Amino acid sequence: MNSLFSPGKLMLTSEYFAVDGALVLAVPTKLGQEFFFEEKPDGKSIVSWEAYHQNKLWLKAVIDYKNWQILETNITSSAEFILKTLKNVQNLSEIKFKNSYSYHLKTNLQFPADYGLGSSSTLMNNLAEWSHIDPFQLNSISLGGSGYDIAVAHAKSAVLFQNKPEIHFEKVDFNPKFKNELIFIHLNQKQDSREGINLYKSKIKSQKLIDEFSDLTKNILLCDELDKFSDLFVIHEQIISDFIGIPTVKSIYFEDCVKFVKSLGAWGGDFVMSAKFEGFEDYFWGKGFHTIYEWSDLIDC
Repeated sequence: MNSLFSPGKLMLTSEYFAVDGALVLAVPTKLGQEFFFEEKPDGKSIVSWEAYHQNKLWLKAVIDYKNWQILETNITSSAEFILKTLKNVQNLSEIKFKNSYSYHLKTNLQFPADYGLGSSSTLMNNLAEWSHIDPFQLNSISLGGSGYDIAVAHAKSAVLFQNKPEIHFEKVDFNPKFKNELIFIHLNQKQDSREGINLYKSKIKSQKLIDEFSDLTKNILLCDELDKFSDLFVIHEQIISDFIGIPTVKSIYFEDCVKFVKSLGAWGGDFVMSAKFEGFEDYFWGKGFHTIYEWSDLIDC
């Protein structure tokens, strides 16, 4: 079988405000999603879909794409999402699902599903690369969202991303000299980003506030001192906390932490970023958070 790979992502700046055009800095992770594919000219018009989580079978489905029917599956709701997405691929692609070929498609998510590193966005990008279509368009009609995660998966690089007035992203060299001092801690749960975005959308925001996050992003990208980097993220956290009315993750879980703690993506779950200090492993373990990555373990840039 042939294969493709899309990396996962971590959103470092402008969470929530990304949907209104704030400039985002996001980085790819070493863990991502593999996509394996083969096709046969057998006249059956069948998709055999297998989805693995860390090499363990999670979803299996057989889909008749001539009539768009699920013939068999072990998880109906997930198979229905795959059917909908593949139908979108058919509508956008000039080459896939246009004949009576059968397709054997297999995915393998390399990270736990509750990590929030982009199981859906890596799938959208892999399908788009396979079918030679626009990944942002496929993502828009299948999932929605700002699209920054698609930019990272597509670029396979750190990116600056903005979705207004239209989607634009550029690869950037984000390689802070203090990167080996940074750590990433998983909060033992996955946060529903849609819930947070709905709360955010219910509030009135100004262009001045959106621009403030774009400026923070630019300053963070250019920062060459850890202390300044930390201060910028403390400011970033507090502005969002004040706006959406949710306490910062530091005030909830790590009030006595001697370093900054920054939410990455939707607040309340997934990963946070901090910096090393003496006894940091014992500190976070003592709080019940046992999954700690260093930059070189997790980030691919």
